[in-house]
Amino acid sequence: MRIDAHHHYWEPRRGDYHWMDAGDPILDRRYGPADLAPSLERNGIEATVVVQAAPSVEETEYLLGIADATESAAAVVGWVDFEAPEHRRHLERLARHPKLAAVRPMIQDIPDRDWMLRDDLQWAYQALVDVDLAFDALGFPPHLDNFLTIFLRYPDLRVVIDHCMKPRIRDYPRDPAAFGDWARKMSRLAEETSAFCKLSGLVTEAGEDWTVEDLRPFSDHVLSAFGPERVMWGSDWPVCRRRATYDAWREAADALTRHLDEAARDAVFGGTAARFYRIDPARPAERS
Repeated sequence: MRIDAHHHYWEPRRGDYHWMDAGDPILDRRYGPADLAPSLERNGIEATVVVQAAPSVEETEYLLGIADATESAAAVVGWVDFEAPEHRRHLERLARHPKLAAVRPMIQDIPDRDWMLRDDLQWAYQALVDVDLAFDALGFPPHLDNFLTIFLRYPDLRVVIDHCMKPRIRDYPRDPAAFGDWARKMSRLAEETSAFCKLSGLVTEAGEDWTVEDLRPFSDHVLSAFGPERVMWGSDWPVCRRRATYDAWREAADALTRHLDEAARDAVFGGTAARFYRIDPARPAERS
């Protein structure tokens, strides 16, 4: 089974996509299953993971509704308010939905770099363990140390790092030290925790004139550190459209993984995501 482990559907008129610039020529429009279906068909993608893009329970319910009506949408990554312990009731309620697989706080958008370490938020990580949902870790390289702390504090929490933690690929040629710092900390996460990693988002962090070779040091490091059995490919569509079409990023990912054997490529392009998000290959519409 070929799986896109990370993409979005949204409707800006819902009013809770506060990060989105009004009038953005690429992002500020509705994206739904009919828009993505041709790309999935061309690339042989049989199942997808739909990821939240608004910090609201209402958007999670909106995505679950889309998933109910869309066979290819095999899993949903939702949101609850970590700052509101009363949201445990939402977490427990939503966890009963067969397609909710994980939760993602939008840590990259929170000004306080140490937000995730706050004492009043710790209930949420333990609650995810209790209801057996995974955690999508969204952040930037400066968050890596704190994510290591959280992952070690909750060893039973199933974790996947989104977008390779967004290394600033466009700055790499003039700041090679940034690569080294990111690489060392990603290696620590791989070695000291059981976290998985998404091979996604790299083109967005690259320059407008990016090449496959610009991306290769970063993909090579992730594949080496985590191993294909802990790496999953995602399109990050439609955000990827800021730098590349769906097909162009998929072709780049094919080139970046060409050195792997067939079993390893099968893991990256489907098997790892199926295992992590508990997508049954026989019934992609249901969470096992």
